[in-house]
Amino acid sequence: MNETRRAVLDAIADGPVPGPDLADRLGVSRNAVWKHVEALRDAGFEIASGDDGYALEGVPEYGGPAVEFGLEAPFEIEYRDAVGSTNDRARELADEGAADVVVLADEQTGSRGRLDREWSAPSGGVWLSPVLRPDLPPAHVPALTLAAAVATTDAAREAGVEAEIKWPNDVLVAADGPDETDRGGRKLAGILTEMEGEADRVSWVVVGVGVNANVAAADLPAGATSVEEEVGRIDRRAFVQRLLERFDALRSDPEAAVEAWRDRSATLGQRVRVETPKGDVVGEAVDIDFPGALVVETDDGERVRVHAGDCEHLRPV
Repeated sequence: MNETRRAVLDAIADGPVPGPDLADRLGVSRNAVWKHVEALRDAGFEIASGDDGYALEGVPEYGGPAVEFGLEAPFEIEYRDAVGSTNDRARELADEGAADVVVLADEQTGSRGRLDREWSAPSGGVWLSPVLRPDLPPAHVPALTLAAAVATTDAAREAGVEAEIKWPNDVLVAADGPDETDRGGRKLAGILTEMEGEADRVSWVVVGVGVNANVAAADLPAGATSVEEEVGRIDRRAFVQRLLERFDALRSDPEAAVEAWRDRSATLGQRVRVETPKGDVVGEAVDIDFPGALVVETDDGERVRVHAGDCEHLRPV
């Protein structure tokens, strides 16, 4: 959002402010104030104008300016009603030099998950991808995936959903009865992180987050759930703001992100099978090592660190 436009919103949020006073405060002309007010109205903000000045009376339900207004994190929002993939668009912005821009969409028409698996992303969900330029070595980038998982889980919990994290990147809600799937619960959200860089430096990172927010049961794939299914429809604007604010706090402290992930894990303490390029690792998930390796204690007592793979929750022996 234009910085002057943001300043106008901040100024009129607490009550009427006369146009001349706004112009003096912001160092612009009265005509410029009027143009900014009209642009904000076009974006969906309800702004009253009377003898005592301008006053903010309503904020749009969703969208870029709506999310930016009141967001306590240094992100610019690029909003699309529909996009093929927020990650694809974020990578384009990254190649153009963008940083701290979040691509946010109401719907994705060509989304994907890990290993290019199909991912349903209908209207009503939360589909977003921040473009980051972290001061991290490439080996530490997995901690950003953990930070996004924690931020998503915390936003879901704030909305009333008992969410947990399955290693490495799924946010789940525990099944009501015995779980017949390998997930350990119903999938609420997933994360897909992509990176470009060299051996010793990161050029950019895109952390794609997809949350089944206000998505009806009929639009969900098998084995999935949504915030709406669990607790009813939510304010997506507030949900996105909480998610981005929590993520912003964690991205600069990877060690804290890993510790927070431990506290929210659905995988630790479970018997698991992890498919890796070198074969399956089977045993109990006992810990996670920085920056995100799963530690599995096998049946013969060996502790194996798994950096990447498909994790399956097994029934207890």
